[in-house]
Amino acid sequence: MEFTIGGRLEVRITPTDVGKRVSVRRQTDNGGTGAKFTDVVGVLTSWTNGVLSITRKSGESVHIVESSLVAGKVVPAAPARRRGPAASFGELASVTARAWQPVESEALGDWRLRAAGGFTRRANSVLPLGDPGLPVVEALGRVRDWYEERGLPAYVQTATGAEGTQELLCAELERYGWRREVSAEVRIAALAPVGDLEAEVRAVRLTREPDAAWLARYQRFATPGPSALRVLGSGPSVWFATVPGDTGDTGDTGAPAAGPDADPLAAPAAPPAAIGRCVVDGRWAGFMAVEVAPEHRRRGLATTVMAALARRAQDEGASAAWLQVEDDNEGARALYDGMGFATHHRYHHYRSA
Repeated sequence: MEFTIGGRLEVRITPTDVGKRVSVRRQTDNGGTGAKFTDVVGVLTSWTNGVLSITRKSGESVHIVESSLVAGKVVPAAPARRRGPAASFGELASVTARAWQPVESEALGDWRLRAAGGFTRRANSVLPLGDPGLPVVEALGRVRDWYEERGLPAYVQTATGAEGTQELLCAELERYGWRREVSAEVRIAALAPVGDLEAEVRAVRLTREPDAAWLARYQRFATPGPSALRVLGSGPSVWFATVPGDTGDTGDTGAPAAGPDADPLAAPAAPPAAIGRCVVDGRWAGFMAVEVAPEHRRRGLATTVMAALARRAQDEGASAAWLQVEDDNEGARALYDGMGFATHHRYHHYRSA
């Protein structure tokens, strides 16, 4: 990156640039072996008492002593994506939230407090898409009380790394003692290439509701109950994919997984080899809960599940795909790289101390 004018390094940022995306170069202590420089790019979230705080797109906060600055400037927002569908942060935040709807919610200004008995942080956290209508420190107090009344930990979901994301709120949460627990990427791609993947989709059974076998395979379904089932079934158009462990049970039917009087929590007859969930919402198809049994891995079943769900979503008019993958899930990240998914932004869950 270029910091110089006429060959001179210059610091061209001031405290008035808080909230803007900046690029800075600082000198670090190198134990007397010569000057060493480090560059940091992110949103300038504060400049107080001679210390700058910059939040990177990863959500990491970097604190820099003003006297160590050797160069700095305001830089444009991250460049627009060069492949895949165009999407704003606001659009994706709303679409992803509709795929994990809570059992109970309440507005706090433009913040949405969500609860679902503790099943998934996404349905049990605050979605802050604007102004809470009162100072943030007071809003966070309301948030703590609301979740305490429900016997749940207080979480706030934030986003970084795209135009219009919430680096300033991340910094405020840290300032008030909230700690980032989980970070993940929101990735997007064109849907057609996912549906065109070579896969034996006839082996996938698509249903509108999860049966006991699907639930038994889903690792996050540790505490079965009505709240979890309501969250899983939420969304404009929801599909569940199952690849039976018994290869003799095949066929793409779209029929219900069980009769109207069946107990969805009853013990499954046989565990499936792979599962997945897709929520179709206008032009978007969201993929989640794609899991493969350990004994069936490296057979392309995750690809098979994704392709089958993508084709069904295309039948309903979707053309773009999204998914969320945690930072430490290297296997899934590699799989989605190969399908053409690219990171749009990152989201984080902050927990009250």
